[in-house]
Parts: sequence; structure tokens; C-alpha cells
Amino acid sequence: MNLKTQIQTDMKEAMKAGDKDRLKVVRMLLAAVKQIEIDKRIELDDPDVLGVIEKMIKQRRDSVSQFQAGNREDLATIELAEIAELERYLPDPLSDVEIEELIGKVIADTGAASVRDMGMVMGKLKAAAQGRADMGAVGAKVKARLSG
Repeated sequence: MNLKTQIQTDMKEAMKAGDKDRLKVVRMLLAAVKQIEIDKRIELDDPDVLGVIEKMIKQRRDSVSQFQAGNREDLATIELAEIAELERYLPDPLSDVEIEELIGKVIADTGAASVRDMGMVMGKLKAAAQGRADMGAVGAKVKARLSG
């Protein structure tokens, strides 16, 4: 079952169970996916849906930090609950050791030798680690490895 179908199934289950909080998040996610499909006139596959989920999680993390800075713990709590619900659709995260091994393999495969080759390395890594690692942190590790 692909990810989009799983999300649709989860929406039906949340409706039947009367879980309004979960239903709200799942509907929001499906709406974001459908909006992109309509805008681009394509059907999103699993990696694209993962990209939507990651973007939504990032937006909520930014909101949490802003709400906490503004002493709005009530709103921050809601955003954290939405993050937890969205993270259910992400694959198991890679460990630090697995990330380092993957970076080493991609650098070896691409023949990257300097920071100028970082784009090529990150392109390959994004395909392999999307949804399983924070790409910002991975980028920092790649840069450090290629720099020194």
C-alpha cells in the first residue's frame, strides 16, 4: 500500500473512531498533497508525499519555537501533537552510524573531492535518506567531510 493510500485509510479510521485531533491533521495532510497534485497536474508518489510531510513538520517546528518565544505554550502543545501525528508517516530514522556510512558510500561512488561537489553528493543522499534523516544536519556533515 502506498503512502497516500495509507493516509486516506487513516482518515477513514479516524472518522469512524471520532478522533477529531487526528482527523484534523490527516485531512490537513491530504489537502496539502491534493493541492500540489492539482497545481502540478501530477500524481504524487511516496517520495513526493514524504517531502510534503517533511515540509509540514518543519513549518510546525518553526511555529513551536515562535509560540514558545511568545509564551503561548497552549498553541505550542497543539503544534507538537500535530508533529507527532505527522511523524507516524515517516520511515524509521537512520542512526548516526548509518548516516556516516551512507555519506561515505555516496562520496566514494560520486568521486566527490571538494565542497564544490557537495550538490552532487546531496542530490544522491536526498534520494537515499529522505524522510529518514534531517537533511540540514546531513548537509553539515557532508560539508565537514568534504572540507577537511
